[in-house]
Amino acid sequence: MRTVFACLILLTLVFVIPTAILAGGDGLSESPREMRPHLERFSADLDTLQFKYRVPMSSQRHDRLVEFYEGWLDRIAKIDFSALNRDGQIDFILFKNLLVHDLGQLREEDAKDRAIADLLDFSEPLIGLLEDRENLKPMEGEKAARVLHELHLNIEKATTTLASKQEVEGEARSRTDGIRASRRVRDLNRSLQQWYAYYAGYDPLFTWWCKKPYETLEMDLRELGDAISTTIAGIDPKDQDKIVGEPIGAEALAAELRFEMIPYSPEELVEIAEREFAWCDAQMAAAAKELGFGDDWRAAQEHVKDLYVPPGQQPNLIRELAEEAVDFVESRNLLTVPPLCKESWRMEMMSPERQKVSPYFLGGPTIIVSYPTDEMSHADKLMSLRGNNPHFSRATVHHELIPGHHLQAFVTKRFYPYRQMFRTPFWIEGWALYWEMLLWDLDFPRSAEDRVGMLFWRKHRCARIIFSLNYHLEKMTPDECVDFLVERVGHERNNAEAEVRRSVMGGYGPLYQAAYMLGGLQIRSLYGDFVQSGTMSPLEFHDIVIRQNAIPIAMIRARLNSEPLSPDFRTKWRFAEKDSGSD
Repeated sequence: MRTVFACLILLTLVFVIPTAILAGGDGLSESPREMRPHLERFSADLDTLQFKYRVPMSSQRHDRLVEFYEGWLDRIAKIDFSALNRDGQIDFILFKNLLVHDLGQLREEDAKDRAIADLLDFSEPLIGLLEDRENLKPMEGEKAARVLHELHLNIEKATTTLASKQEVEGEARSRTDGIRASRRVRDLNRSLQQWYAYYAGYDPLFTWWCKKPYETLEMDLRELGDAISTTIAGIDPKDQDKIVGEPIGAEALAAELRFEMIPYSPEELVEIAEREFAWCDAQMAAAAKELGFGDDWRAAQEHVKDLYVPPGQQPNLIRELAEEAVDFVESRNLLTVPPLCKESWRMEMMSPERQKVSPYFLGGPTIIVSYPTDEMSHADKLMSLRGNNPHFSRATVHHELIPGHHLQAFVTKRFYPYRQMFRTPFWIEGWALYWEMLLWDLDFPRSAEDRVGMLFWRKHRCARIIFSLNYHLEKMTPDECVDFLVERVGHERNNAEAEVRRSVMGGYGPLYQAAYMLGGLQIRSLYGDFVQSGTMSPLEFHDIVIRQNAIPIAMIRARLNSEPLSPDFRTKWRFAEKDSGSD
């Protein structure tokens, strides 16, 4: 009986499984009006390739990924765009935009590696060893030891000739070359450590041959990385407090803006930030006057910073502010907040180490609270207390929780979840920042102290555009960025250093810091077009925007309006042409 039942199940599966899969096809033709099957297959295949190919600077990895992206571009060129529904067309445009961008980045990264090849001219045999392990080729201990020893000799030579490589074709070498080359040496060293750990002890002959040559080479790589940092980049590797990054330059910055569908130049975006800054300054001056400080906004801000709650009381404050924000948006019917979303957020306290990089809250399903611990120095305690006072926090708690990042995380798992592959900070951070703007307009701040707190953050978002873009244009150094935040926004210096370190060294994309204010301006522009015009209610508008998932806001605009779309769609939407400040 069990055998018969099993046979029936097997027969059922045969008839249910798409014929294309049984025939070895991709099984993607069953939904000609949608792109989702293609996107899910691409995402899964890319994850598999990135799992397989991990060797830094590997030509094998580069060539395989280029082949993969070019293959997908050829594949989607065969799709009938006109047969897709509206969501399918939006997904097609986003997918093509992603493929072109990522393919360009692969080639750009390869070009940057070739530009520093003379600093790493020893590396090819090492990359070969790492690729052999990745390809599961047998490793002969004696042969590997010989390669390791030759690498040692070549690295010794590379280290002694660094001074002669400070110029390229008669011109001083870019400091960024040194930063990148030093980072690549560290990447190779980490991969070498993994390579050795894979064989050592499991293959006695390998260990007998390679232990000493490996230890020597591992030390060589550490010393070479430090030497490149010192000689080419001019950075002391022992200076752990030094903020070090890799500016990408004007051409790459323009490419990133095209990818994010922002039809402005970096210089135009800095002008927009300055305009928004001027509005903030005027509002801050008015609040300072109301508090009795005349036109001295710094004195007003220092007064507000000193209104911090005692140690141990911050979690209670955060809970109260979170509940107040939810009540505010719900009582005005601004947004749908699912009961489970309200129920499910958590709170954690941030470690002192993490506060060096993130001096303020972080959020999502968990709000991570930055506040002093008993092991901090007295000065650090005061900076953390003052920088996270109740009036500053009033603009960050709802940013991190509801209607901000916690609600976003909840909704994106339930609406168009496959669009997470298109995630952009202009939607992620722009949405949360937009609510800071809208709540200001709706009189969420209750006092002049609240306005000072909210304006501090709004000024900070303007400053992020200015310092991050100028940093990548190589018009500002990290130290100048820190000074700018202290002098122009009023940051505590340690907090300013942490903000710049996070921007430059925290693994964020070059436009991430600019995306807060710019994304907020994009959504505010849409709010004017669709809500203030009377076309939609605030509830309808906000629910549609958040349910489109984390895609470029220009494509959310395309979802809201009826403009014709084409496979080569490029937005010309100038979202920041209106006057600054609140409507």
